[in-house]
Amino acid sequence: MATSSRTLILLALVANAIIAVVKFAAASISGSSAMLAEAFHSVADTGNQLFLLRGTAVSRYAPDAKHPFGRGKELYFWSFMVAVFLFVGGSVVAFLEGLDKVRHPHESSGLVFSLVVLGVAALFEIFIAFRPALKEFNRIRSGRGVMAMVRDARDPALIVVVFEDSAAVVGLVIAATGLVLADVTGWSQWDGIASMVIAVLLASVAWLLAFEMKALLIGEAATRRERSMIRGATLAVPEVRSIGRLLTMQLAPDEILVNMDVELADRLTTDQIESVIDHVESEIRTAVPAATRIFIEPEAAE
Repeated sequence: MATSSRTLILLALVANAIIAVVKFAAASISGSSAMLAEAFHSVADTGNQLFLLRGTAVSRYAPDAKHPFGRGKELYFWSFMVAVFLFVGGSVVAFLEGLDKVRHPHESSGLVFSLVVLGVAALFEIFIAFRPALKEFNRIRSGRGVMAMVRDARDPALIVVVFEDSAAVVGLVIAATGLVLADVTGWSQWDGIASMVIAVLLASVAWLLAFEMKALLIGEAATRRERSMIRGATLAVPEVRSIGRLLTMQLAPDEILVNMDVELADRLTTDQIESVIDHVESEIRTAVPAATRIFIEPEAAE
């Protein structure tokens, strides 16, 4: 999973960097606010890929005395920063640029050139970044709904890339629509309105990403399915009578902390209890490989 996510991030980084340069060139020639908003959007996306690369690298650091559970949550922090940067570096700038165009309209030039640039950008965005990410997203969700997949996702890199690229493709359509309407109607404010609509789109994506990453950052539990599998694996051990408290926390995309109380059969010796606990841990890891840190508190039956 980590290798696949890193590849998707690198593809998105290359695509967005190239697109940003082309869009800035087109914006300077045409004077289009929507094109400039899209250029800033691509710059924000490029910076976001760098954030994700940093988070992916640091999250793999080995545990140490200062970080005994590792630094897997760094990936969630940098993914949260993606949402912040997308809002400030993309949405706010696009909205202000669009507002200025609406208040102080001026005609844009080079419609055909701008549309060609947007078309080329769409091809780069769809085939280099969006299509591979969407293919991986659909493979992992395995028939689940999109929002269910987003809620259960523990690898933020894939979610961020998919939603960023989705917003980028929709933003290109909005920018092209604004340019065409401004040219056909002669009302140049359409260009500014398109820029403001793009800003709202980016703000919505930023809010969604921030909301999902916040839950993981502050310590979200394993999914309901994983918790059920942990319970089932534990109760499958003959010496286990019942499960008391079960606490889980996502430490990284492929790391789950498990802490639980189990009631064992009576009259077990100390050696037998240790053997049972080892057996329970083995069964849990088999059922849920991501359960890498397991702490079990045994309790004797009443």
